[in-house]
Amino acid sequence: MKTALVTGGTGFIGSNFILQARQQSWANIINLDLLTDTCNPHTLAELGHDAGYAFIHGDIRQRKLVEAILEKYQPDFVINFAAESHVDRSILSPVNFVQTNIVGIFELLEACRAYWQNLSLDRRSQFRFLQISTDEVYGSLSPTDLPFTETSPYRPNSPYSASKASADHLGRSYFQTYEFPVLTTNSANNYGARQFPEKLIPLMITNALGGQPLPIYGDGLNIRDWVYVEDHCAAIFLVLEQGVVGETYNIGGNSEITNLEVVTKICEILDELAPNPKHINSKYTDLITFTKDRLGHDRRYALNCSKIKQDLGWEPKESFDTGLLKTVQWYLANSLWLEQVQTGAYQTWIQQNYGTLEYKSAK
Repeated sequence: MKTALVTGGTGFIGSNFILQARQQSWANIINLDLLTDTCNPHTLAELGHDAGYAFIHGDIRQRKLVEAILEKYQPDFVINFAAESHVDRSILSPVNFVQTNIVGIFELLEACRAYWQNLSLDRRSQFRFLQISTDEVYGSLSPTDLPFTETSPYRPNSPYSASKASADHLGRSYFQTYEFPVLTTNSANNYGARQFPEKLIPLMITNALGGQPLPIYGDGLNIRDWVYVEDHCAAIFLVLEQGVVGETYNIGGNSEITNLEVVTKICEILDELAPNPKHINSKYTDLITFTKDRLGHDRRYALNCSKIKQDLGWEPKESFDTGLLKTVQWYLANSLWLEQVQTGAYQTWIQQNYGTLEYKSAK
């Protein structure tokens, strides 16, 4: 079995990828993670006795540490999930995004390039470095624009998306300059189990269950494409195994929907699965409120995923409705996990980002 070094593997997408990799025997996994406030160290507890999994607490900016890990474990793949990833946080504190998403990948690329150059010719030809990126690097679309393709120009509009665009460009440059075998995936909004409740879907679930307002930026008509995280992880492994080095692959869910519709669907599912016992005649949609729009809020994202379908045979298995139902069911069944991530740091963040906003009822 091959070995993969996964960076940021305790985060949302990374942890789901690691669990799938071990459950389906894709690869042995070395997980290098800094364990920031948005990570739950208990997320991968079930792998505690798995001989094919190892966890290392550390920072991708520590090149010497990465070099030592590469030398010890001799991975066949490196998958970079490590990133600051929340637009709101990037607006309040862009420096963290520059440090992790730009400086971090530079140090990681340098360590991996040196390791790759010292491999045997056969192992060097099979080695892959996969940069996990986002559709936000492409900028914003109008409601009538065609979806982004892999050749669409980069036009990032937030510190977060700009830092991810910079990381993608660094990866591309290492392929073009050094022939280092980099691949890049740009995915739509992910959703599913184990997502930190600062992001839209788990935040709405958490707030609704707590009887708190469900804050929606602006008019709620911003459109996103959504991909179920397990579908995304399957696509990632397929790109590692069959993707062409130097290429980029868009990964979407064929599920464009407005933010308001997303929140409404969550409320409808909760009304069915977990009706509010204190207010028999009320619905969770009564909690929907609108707030001042986010700074630089992109209107629409959409991805053309015909390349990965035609070249690699991938397409999502879950529709948004089936995936959202599974997601809500997971959060309802894992209240302890939610409690573990709602620490003092989380409460401070929620207050900092939402506490000063003015709320306007949807009614």
